[in-house]
Order: sequence, then C-alpha cells, then structure tokens
Amino acid sequence: MSVKIHIPTALRAYADKQEVVEVEGQTVGEALNNLGARYGQIKKHLFNEEGELRNFVNVYLNDEDVRSLKGGKTAVDKGDSLMIVPAIAGGAPPASPLRADAPAASLTAEEIQRYGRHLIMPEVGMQGHKKIKAAKVLLVGAGGLGSPLGLYLAAAGVGRIGLVDFDVVEFSNLQRQLLHSTGDVGRKKLDSAKERLLEVNPNVRIETHEVRLDSGNALDILKDYDIVADGTDNFPTRYLVNDACVLLEKPNVYASIFRFEGQVSVFWAQRGPCYRCLYPEPPPPGLVPSCAEGGVLGVLPGVVGALQATEVIKLIVGQGEPLIGKLLLFDALKMEFKKLNLRKNPGCPVCGKNPTVKALIDYEAFCGLGKESSVQQESAVPELTVQELKKKLDKKEEFFLLDVREPHEYEICKLPGSKLIPLGQLPQRVSELDSADEIVVHCKMGGRSARAVQFLLQSGFKKVKNLAGGIDAWAEEIDTSVPRY
Repeated sequence: MSVKIHIPTALRAYADKQEVVEVEGQTVGEALNNLGARYGQIKKHLFNEEGELRNFVNVYLNDEDVRSLKGGKTAVDKGDSLMIVPAIAGGAPPASPLRADAPAASLTAEEIQRYGRHLIMPEVGMQGHKKIKAAKVLLVGAGGLGSPLGLYLAAAGVGRIGLVDFDVVEFSNLQRQLLHSTGDVGRKKLDSAKERLLEVNPNVRIETHEVRLDSGNALDILKDYDIVADGTDNFPTRYLVNDACVLLEKPNVYASIFRFEGQVSVFWAQRGPCYRCLYPEPPPPGLVPSCAEGGVLGVLPGVVGALQATEVIKLIVGQGEPLIGKLLLFDALKMEFKKLNLRKNPGCPVCGKNPTVKALIDYEAFCGLGKESSVQQESAVPELTVQELKKKLDKKEEFFLLDVREPHEYEICKLPGSKLIPLGQLPQRVSELDSADEIVVHCKMGGRSARAVQFLLQSGFKKVKNLAGGIDAWAEEIDTSVPRY
C-alpha cells in the first residue's frame, strides 16, 4: 500500500529536497523503514543503532501520535499520511494560572481609553483586563520570538513583564527582531527592549534579568511569575525552562521556528503534557541546525510570536481553548496550519507518575554539550583555527579546502580556492575527494563541517580537519571584507 510521508524542512536535504515522499508499507514501521532504505541519511536521523525510532523524533499518523496507537505496528490505510515532527522547537477547559487570591487591579481613565477595544469584548471586559494588568509574565529571550511577544503583551497591558537575555544587538538580528533598531547595534538587548516596550506602553512594569538562565538561577527567577513564555533557540535552555515550570507548577507557552516553519504549544504539567512528553531526549549536538545556520524567514517569528502572545492572554483571562495537549504547526510557504494531539507520558521523568527528575540538572551535559560529556568526546574532531588556516594559505601549502555549506550561502561569500560540496550531497560525492590529500572542511560556524569531518574519518580519510568557527570566524578575525550573514 502506498503511503505519503511528509518530510519536515530540517530533513528535506536528505530526501532530495522533497516535501512529500510516497513509499510502500502496511504499517507505520514498514513505511518508515522503506523511507530509510531509500534515503540512508534520513534513516540515521530517524533511527538509533538498534533500529528504534529516536526519542527526539515524533511520527503522526494523520493527527495522532503513533506512540499513543500501536507504534510502528500501527496499520495504515488508503489515504493515510505520516508526518515526521522532529525537535527544532486535547484542548483543556479554560483556566487562568493567576492565583485566585491575587489582588484585583484597578484601571485608570487613561487605561480604560487605551484598552477600550478589549473592554467592549464580553470575553475580556473589565474583569478580564484587571487580570491582564495583574498578570506577571516572563519572556525567556528578547530576540525573534521575544519581540512580538513583548510588543503585544506590553500593548495589551500585562502589568509586569520580565525579560531574560544576556546578548547584544547585532546587524543580523534586525531582519526579524523588531524590538531593536539599527541604532541599537552593539547595545544590550535588554536595554533596547525595555526602552521600546515602555515606548509602547509606559503603564507596564518591565523587569530585566541579564543572566544566562541555568540550573542555579532558574527557579529563583521563574517563581515570581504566573506564566513563562519560552522564546529560546537552544535545547539546554528549552529543557531547563520546561523542567523548572513543571517543578514550579507554571504553564510554559512554547514556540520554536526554523526557516519557514513554526511550532506552538502550551506545556502545563498540571493539566496536560510537558515538553519532555513530546521529546523525551534532545537530538545529538549539531544534528538539528540552529537559525544561525539554517536561516529563518524574517516574518516567521512575528507570526509565531503573535500566536504565543495570544496563548498567554487566553491563559490570563481564562477564555477559549489553550493549546494544552496540542501542537500547532505552521508552514509559511503553504500558508497552512495543522494541529496535532499530544498525550501526557505516564513514564515522563519529570511530570510522570513516578518522576525521577525532582530538581534541576546539568542541561548542557544532558544535551551532550558539557565538558565531560561522553557524547562530546565521541564527536570531537580535529580542528584548525582561522589563524592557522591563514598561515597555511600565506605559505602556499598544498591542501584541499572543502566548503560544505549550501549553494545559496556560497554565493554570499566564499574562501579563495574552496570547493563546494553541500553536506547533504557529501555521501554521494565523496569520490570527488582524494583520501591522500590534507583536507580542511568549513561551513558557516563549524557545526556542519564537524559532521562532515566525522563522516570523512569514518570513510577512511586520515588527514581531515574542521575549521573552528567556520567562515564566520574568518570574516570576524582575519578578513573583515568577507560579508557576515
């Protein structure tokens, strides 16, 4: 029986850039195995060495998680479709996370005029807007998602908005992070964000936390807020925010973005699943590209962040059906939304019946990024600094410079003498390389090239090194005329 499998953006490079692939199979497992047999690189992303589906990959038959059915043994019928939902990032009755004994907030005459379009909505009204003014919401990240979140929550009159960030504004942020402007480049994001939000609404209180959120400070920071909105772009912080919210019994309004696609959900362990129920384990380091490497459509965080803000306000006023137990997928290219059902995992280590995670852990190590991580040690590759590469070029040494970025990136900038073989094509084009050559591999920032070096070493190449920091480090430290993107 022919089954259509929808390939997510992050994996399309390994499926000849196809969005939908038709394979034969009587069950979900047969269909996925046939997909893996056709595309070996996808098989490595979907299955572990034991042939089991990886924990950071979910598969949906129509709109149901196959884990809530019969897993790989689930039968497929004519017209069924499978959707692969990797980590990048039923509705419950309405309820507000605000304490029932929270003091009521009054509205001034100026605020009544400002929020008039809310006040005349029966679903909000005076009582609902008093809740909005009394609410305390923490935004983790003041970047792409944090921008629309902060702007709309401030405009709505959320009384107390917390911002967690420790970064500075860069030119590359301006394409999507509308809290910041050209004149803010080089400033702390928290400073420009606070200034902009108070311009939008001077009636709100903006609190800034200029720290890297970690296991030592997360509980102290999150405990004073009613709702946490996760706008992070890395897995350690995402799992940290999830676990802290579970331990503090707070809702986590989650979103993630990549290229043209976004995800939104509300993880509230007291009323439904948490993020770990969806993705029990993170992907190995470097397997899922960040927005810095994979790119993101500038308006995408505007759409997805606005959806996050909508969920926050619905939770505050206690109206509608929040995305508890639901995962909303957005495809900007198709202008298509799809809502999938999530199930609470009874065996979840943090929110299950017998939790084993009862305190915050080392999330860098959990995600394979810690200094002592065995994953990192196994994935370590020989490296070359940009300074060492310059010396080799200056001395006119003989070596092969391999660029594993995509063709559209190669058009932006390139290193002299480099040859382009995109990472996704490397297994098919490895014969174009000579194992006797000394090879230096680079990408934009070093992640994809590290995976390329691993592949080449496993393929029998001996003299291969990864350019640490990639062409971005070269542009910053060696040749500032090379454009950064």
